[in-house]
Amino acid sequence: MGRQLYTTTFLHLVTILFVFRTISAVRFPPEPTTTDDLDFIRTSCNATLYPDVCYTSLSGYASTVEDNPARLAKLAIGVSLSRAKHTASYLSKLSRAAASASPAVHDCVSNVGDAVEQMRGSLRQLREMNHRRPGAPPFMFQMSNVQTWMSAALTDEETCTDGITEEMEDGDTKTAVCEKVADVKRFTSNALALVNTYANNEA
Repeated sequence: MGRQLYTTTFLHLVTILFVFRTISAVRFPPEPTTTDDLDFIRTSCNATLYPDVCYTSLSGYASTVEDNPARLAKLAIGVSLSRAKHTASYLSKLSRAAASASPAVHDCVSNVGDAVEQMRGSLRQLREMNHRRPGAPPFMFQMSNVQTWMSAALTDEETCTDGITEEMEDGDTKTAVCEKVADVKRFTSNALALVNTYANNEA
């Protein structure tokens, strides 16, 4: 009787172990990314000034973008916007850290903040274009707004770095600010290039 109970218990434990090992072995496959999707990202990024930065930042979303230039443009703006928001937050904290902070840093807070708003407007316009309503402005009119806002965002970022370069004393803080804003400029430049490509292809 005891031996039978022991055998039954042992088999029960083996069964439980097998079930748990089977469950742990299950992996839900990620959404597949095709070579065509990645090629579309790579080819599109080749039209930008910073193709490596472009491809690295966007290729992870290839399965969502597929071969859709509108989605790619929105994604690129979204990535640039995220970078700009983080940089704006960094600059804002830096400007409040010391009463003697350079006026150029305070100007940069305003410049990058303006760039954030320009990108938000661009992204909002592109999203609204997905829902064509009767009486909506023509495609190229709306795209020209997006191009204008993204170009203005890039100009705001360049104004920031120009001011830092000319007015701020050399040092670690100056270097850090210039590097962070230069990073945002690369993403904004790429986003603008992809927006222009989308506009030209649809014209």
